[in-house]
Amino acid sequence: MKIRNLDALNDIRETGLNKLLRNGPRIGVGMGTCGIGNGARMVYEAMESALKSRGVEAQLVPVGCFGYCAVEPLVNIYIPGQPLVILAGVTPDDAEYIVEEVGKGCAPVRKALCRVEEWDHLTGQVEYGRGLGDIPVWDKIPFFQGQKKVVLRNCGLINPEDIEEYIAVGGYSALWEALQKPNVEDVIEEVSKSKLRGRGGAGYPAGVKWSLLRKAKADLKYMICNADEGDPGAYMNRNEIESDPHMLLEGMLIGGYATGASEGIVYLRAEYPLAVQRLEKAAEAARESGLLGNGILGTSFSFNMHLVEGAGAFVCGEETAMIASLEGRAGRPRPRPPFPAESGLWGKPTNINNVETWCNIPVIIARGGSWFSEIGTRGSTGTKVFSLVGKIKNTGLVEMPLGSPLKNIIYGIGGGSPDGKYIKAVQTGGPSGGCIPALHFDTPVDYESLGALGAIMGSGGMVVMDEDNCMVDVARYFLEFTHSESCGKCIPCRVGLDEAVRILRRICDGEADSSDVEKLEELVPMIRDMSLCGLGQTAPNPVVTTLRYFRDEYEEHIRTRRCKAGVCEKLYLSPCENSCPLNMRIPAFLQLLKEDRLEDAAELVWLDNPLPASTGRICQHPCENRCRRGDEDSPVNMREVHRYIADTVFSGDLINNVKDRLVKKKRRDTGKSIAVVGAGPSGLTAAFYLTMLGHDVTVFEEREEAGGMLRYALPEYRLPTRIIEEELAVLEHVGVKFKYSRELGRGLSLDSLTGEYDTVFLATGTWNETNAGISGEDAPDVWHAIAFLEQVARSHPPVIGERVVVVGGGNAAIDSARTAMRMGAKVTIAYRRERSDMPAIAEEVEDAETEGAELVFLASPQRVVLDDRGRVTGIELRRTKLGEFDPSGRRTPVSTNEFFTLECNTVIMAVGEKPEPDPLRRAGIHVRD
Repeated sequence: MKIRNLDALNDIRETGLNKLLRNGPRIGVGMGTCGIGNGARMVYEAMESALKSRGVEAQLVPVGCFGYCAVEPLVNIYIPGQPLVILAGVTPDDAEYIVEEVGKGCAPVRKALCRVEEWDHLTGQVEYGRGLGDIPVWDKIPFFQGQKKVVLRNCGLINPEDIEEYIAVGGYSALWEALQKPNVEDVIEEVSKSKLRGRGGAGYPAGVKWSLLRKAKADLKYMICNADEGDPGAYMNRNEIESDPHMLLEGMLIGGYATGASEGIVYLRAEYPLAVQRLEKAAEAARESGLLGNGILGTSFSFNMHLVEGAGAFVCGEETAMIASLEGRAGRPRPRPPFPAESGLWGKPTNINNVETWCNIPVIIARGGSWFSEIGTRGSTGTKVFSLVGKIKNTGLVEMPLGSPLKNIIYGIGGGSPDGKYIKAVQTGGPSGGCIPALHFDTPVDYESLGALGAIMGSGGMVVMDEDNCMVDVARYFLEFTHSESCGKCIPCRVGLDEAVRILRRICDGEADSSDVEKLEELVPMIRDMSLCGLGQTAPNPVVTTLRYFRDEYEEHIRTRRCKAGVCEKLYLSPCENSCPLNMRIPAFLQLLKEDRLEDAAELVWLDNPLPASTGRICQHPCENRCRRGDEDSPVNMREVHRYIADTVFSGDLINNVKDRLVKKKRRDTGKSIAVVGAGPSGLTAAFYLTMLGHDVTVFEEREEAGGMLRYALPEYRLPTRIIEEELAVLEHVGVKFKYSRELGRGLSLDSLTGEYDTVFLATGTWNETNAGISGEDAPDVWHAIAFLEQVARSHPPVIGERVVVVGGGNAAIDSARTAMRMGAKVTIAYRRERSDMPAIAEEVEDAETEGAELVFLASPQRVVLDDRGRVTGIELRRTKLGEFDPSGRRTPVSTNEFFTLECNTVIMAVGEKPEPDPLRRAGIHVRD
């Protein structure tokens, strides 16, 4: 049926509405590329079979992607008069249940993800069936919170292969409205008023582009859609075409009418077969309906559409290179001017915008440029679609108002790291984009703000990287990509990128020196400033930003020949060893133990870690997070293995053999003497290695015994004193000497040490506890955690009440709580964040709960409640709620107006420690507060 007027358009709309809403139940299976890749085709077939076998009358249609790719396959269910419900993670086994419920006139509740209330405006008042009212609205679930669907408004809801369904939801109404405007300039004015900027990356105002083409004089003008999406990890344009192809066609039709163009071309990469298929089908349906061709909607406007499949050359994303490719020539950019609006395809005036830009046009015409400009920021209006991929829990397509903070996308919508690892950076803008560190995740996502960081918006790809990503390797990877995709026409890009890649490869292979970084810093501005096109001008961005924000990783690769992330193969042996703060040779001692060579294993362990029995009890064991065995079943418990080796050696006569082996490993006497101030873990470790290097080392300690916090801040049940004594004996055997009760600045001056020793190493520790800054904190029944634990360790435990509240969520808080319970108290631990945010070792928290500790979360201390005698009767806490994300990826606690009091006799504050500045100041060292 040819649509010649508004009545005909409305008739088709009614037909489409009947399909969507009135012809009984409807089952839509998300059949985008992502859905099909996750099994949607099998789900569709299972639904088809179940409908037939049960004799249930319901429409079964393919729909596009709703955006939440991490929980595909998605299925939407519509029962007339009820909300549309979206199910997640649907399998073929669910088909019988879903069809059974649909047959009863009920939307399935099992596996329900959300409901879509926007659907209600098509149906009027809806009724909520069994349990449907408990299903959250789509934008209330974490992945969609903060999102605003403009471009993706129909994706995942309508059948992309049915023009009638597109018309039913308002499709082609904007085209009709544009054609009815008395002055064609009004269409461009509306686009200009919206302040829409090109979504392909450059951000050039669409209205300005259209005005230039409108003013150009020629017998033929072209409108081109750049659908050559080539960024690794980006699939926004693919999804938009697969899920709502008529949206693109309508946008181009409006653009053609406004600028006087009569020919439209979509340049789409052949690697998107489903997008190609659906766009061809949409174009054919539009032709048959009279929406393409001559006399569109009964007017004199004519517009033809052509689809050209590109071969996937990244450089063809540059508009003059794309024009060359369309003309049958090699895709190479040319200098400008003339600009395409003057002389483009075949020398005719041409306008090029990308898919997302065109998809915004129907909404702008339908709702007005002013409406659109109110979304986003003053300089970056509207929304932007991003593909969120990488080391992130919730992958998918995200449509956010421009100006939204980056952290809201990464942590709020993306859900942060899937395995609790630290997110290090996000790379925006594709291979020519920049790497933004977590420190800058509060940056608003708009063109100017990203540019200020050295990144770009690009077409919208966001690749999230965590601590397992090497930023030097990331820069190498993206530069290799742009280098391989360079057309080679201009020397700065061709030769400059080649040399930059060579340097980065040398750094990753451990073959570079500091001069290579200097060469990079000299080279990349030259490439950026002298290249002909956008590829060469932006290709250095990954190098520029990683050098700016992650220079320490470059220096580590060069100076220590180490890749901390464990990515550069020539700079690490195994992931577990590489993640160990001491770089213990874990595979080696595991193999030696496996071969029953205990003494060899012990020697290796001690050479890597002079306190193996202690750390084997208290280490946070980051090595297990990187254990390859974890990919199969569970990681090797490496901490327990090296603890076992040390404990076994100490339990028999083998320790003497190990001591003698270590002595034999010592280097020759250097004649140098070194003073180490502080006998905590840092001082003891330094003393051991300095002694093994042949120096004469003396350790000065202000307390009566060595060990520092190992002895005085860790409870006996976690780290027995005998273990510390045995490890100290090993240090003494290799030659470390100790002098006790010698406090820096009080009888022990820095001048005397520097006069007597060649070198002084200061390791005074972090004994200065952080105050909470609340009233009553200095009361006699209030203890700071380290002071409390030290008193217990000295066998002078303080008197505590029968009810104790511990404030804090770190290891000191948990140790204090478990110690207090062993002293007979009933303990409550109050923490201002949630359990998942606690920095304490997870198993220690679990053990504290098992022993009877009560945990109270989202509670911040306000004041200690005292009676008339100044004794503690309780602690008043303020309820907190989680606010914005901080650089660590945790939500910042925000105070509420709700208060409550926990009754207690003793309060233990465990809110942090910091270095003790007083001894250093007494010694004459300037210390900044």
